[in-house]
Amino acid sequence: MNDSGAGAAAAGRPTAGQALAQSLDEAAERRPKSRNIRALGQLIPFAAGHRRDAAAAGVFLISAAGASLALTGALRLLTDHLNDHATPASAAPWFRLLGAVALALAASSALRYFFVTKLGERIVADLRKATYAHILSLDPAFFLMTRTGEVLSRLTTDIQIVENLLTTSISMALRNLLMLVGGVAYMLVVSPRLTGLILLTFPFVIAPLFLFGRQVRRLTTSTQDQFASAVGHAGETLDALEIVQAFGREASGARRFGEAVENAFRTSLRRMRARAMMTGAAIGLIFGGVVWIMWLGVNAVLAGHLSWGTFIQFGVLAVMSAGSVGALGETWGDVQKAAGAMERVSEILNARPGIAAPAHPRPLPAPPRGELSLENVTFAYPGRPDMPAVRGLSLRVKPGERVALVGPSGAGKSTVFRLLLRFYDPQEGRVLLDGIDVRDADPVQVRARMALVAQDSPLFSGSALDNVRFGREDASLEDVQAAVRAAQAEGFLAALPQGLDTQIGERARSLSGGQRQRLAIARALVRSAPILLLDEATSALDAENERLVQRALDAAMVGRTTLVIAHRLATVLKADRIMVMDEGRVVEQGTHPELVARNGLYARLAALQFGAAA
Repeated sequence: MNDSGAGAAAAGRPTAGQALAQSLDEAAERRPKSRNIRALGQLIPFAAGHRRDAAAAGVFLISAAGASLALTGALRLLTDHLNDHATPASAAPWFRLLGAVALALAASSALRYFFVTKLGERIVADLRKATYAHILSLDPAFFLMTRTGEVLSRLTTDIQIVENLLTTSISMALRNLLMLVGGVAYMLVVSPRLTGLILLTFPFVIAPLFLFGRQVRRLTTSTQDQFASAVGHAGETLDALEIVQAFGREASGARRFGEAVENAFRTSLRRMRARAMMTGAAIGLIFGGVVWIMWLGVNAVLAGHLSWGTFIQFGVLAVMSAGSVGALGETWGDVQKAAGAMERVSEILNARPGIAAPAHPRPLPAPPRGELSLENVTFAYPGRPDMPAVRGLSLRVKPGERVALVGPSGAGKSTVFRLLLRFYDPQEGRVLLDGIDVRDADPVQVRARMALVAQDSPLFSGSALDNVRFGREDASLEDVQAAVRAAQAEGFLAALPQGLDTQIGERARSLSGGQRQRLAIARALVRSAPILLLDEATSALDAENERLVQRALDAAMVGRTTLVIAHRLATVLKADRIMVMDEGRVVEQGTHPELVARNGLYARLAALQFGAAA
C-alpha cells in the first residue's frame, strides 16, 4: 500500500522527516508566547469524578496544617509555664498536650499524603486512558503530520511530569499554602506590628517567582519538544533496525539521537539555572526578612512588650511561614514544568479527527449485502491537494462479486481501499456501502463489514492465537482453528513449541514473511465479514504456498464481495471483472481474455509478466 508516497522525493516534495520537522515547528509557533498555568485546568474534569477522595484529601490537609499551627500554641504555653517557676510535676501536663498535638499532626500528615497521592494517581491513570483512547480515534491524516515517537513522548514523558506534580508537588504545595495562610493569620493575632513588617517584604519575595517562573515554563516546553523529536527518531530507527545495520548506519543513527538528546539537555540546563536562581532568591529574601524581624522581636521582649513564650511562638510561626514560601517557590517551578507538559498533552486531546461518526449516524442495512459503489470520486492526500490520487473514479461492485484492481504503482489502487474503509473522505463524489453514503454512517460499523489483508499486514506481540483473535475478539477456538486451516497456516503453527499459544515476539519477527502473511490472512478470515479486501495478500509467499493460500482464498471468497489488488496478474485470472487503473482513473475493465484482446495497458502488463514467465 505505497502508492500514496510514490515519487515524493523525485517530485521535489518534502520527505516524511522534513514534513515532520516542519509540522513540529509550526506547532511550536502556534503555542501562545506568554503561557500560564491554565493548561492544568484540563485536569479538573478528571478530578471531578473522584469527589470523595478530593474531600478526604482536603479535610486532612486542613487538619495537618491546623495541627502544625496548634503545635506552636502548645509550645508557647509550655514556655510561659517554664518561665513561671515551674516544677517537673507541673510541667508534665503541658508536655502531654504537646505530645498529643504531635500525634495528631503525624496521623493527619499520613492521611493527607495517602489521599492526595491516591487522588493524583487516579487522575493520571484516567488522563493516560483518555489520551490513548483519543489517539486511537484520530485519523491517518493526523499521523501524516506527526511522528509516532512524538505522540508516545507526550503519552509517557509529559504525563509523567504531570504525575510528579499531582502525586508529590501538589501535596507539598497545598500543605505549605495552608501553613502560610494560617501562619500569617496566627501571627497577626500574636503580634500585629511584627506581622505587618513581615508582610512588607512579601512583594520582594513574590517577584522572583513570577520573573523566573515564565522562563522555567518556556524552557520546559522547549526541552520536551526536543526530547520528543529524539524519541521519534529513535522509534523510526528501531522499527527499521535491520535496514540500519544492513547499510552500516548504526554510528550515524546513534550520532543523530545523541545530538538531539544533547540539545534537550542544554535547554534543560538553562531551565535548571533559572529555577535555581528563583529558589535561591526566594529563600534568601525570606529568611533575611525573618532574621531582621527576630531581632526586632528580641528587642520587644527585652523591653517587656512580649513574653518569651509569645516570642518563641512568633519565631516558630515566622520560620514555618518562611519555609512555606520557600517550598512554594520550589513547587511553583514544578507547576510551571507540569503546565508546559500538560500544554503538549492538551494539543493531543484537542486534536479532532477529520473522520468521525455523524451526530445521528444512519444504520447500515441488515443483513449486509456487501454492495460497494464509488460515484465520481476525486481524492487528494493532505499536503498534496494539487495531485489527486484518484480522479473522477466510478465503480460498482455487486454483492458476492470478485473484482480485481490492477495497474502500475501509484495508480490509486490502495487509495480505493482507504476510501472504502473511510480512513479518508473524498473531496468530490460519494462512497457507498449497501446504498448508504459512508459519511452518514458510523465508521466503526462500516469497517466491521470489511476484512483487510494488506501487502504488509502488521502483527502484534503476544501469541499466534491473540493475533488471529484480533480479527474478532469473541472468536471461539474452533473458529480460530478453522481460519488457520483455511489460511494454510496450520502446518507451521503446529510446529511451534506451544502451537497457537506460542509467543511470536514484537511484530512477529520470529516468523518468516510468508508465515506472517498467512497469519494475517487467518486474522481476516476469522472476522467473517461480508467484504474481503485483499491488497497483494499473497505477495510474500513462495510459489507453492501461494498456490495453497490462493486455493484457500478462492474458497473464502464464495458468498463474499471481494476486491483484490494485485501486481502479479496470475492471481486475478479468476476474477469476475478486472478493472485496470492508471493515474487515478479506470482506463479498462473486463475479464482477462477480453482485456488481452483489446491490446491496451492490461495487455502490455500481461505480455511483460507472462512473457517473462515463459
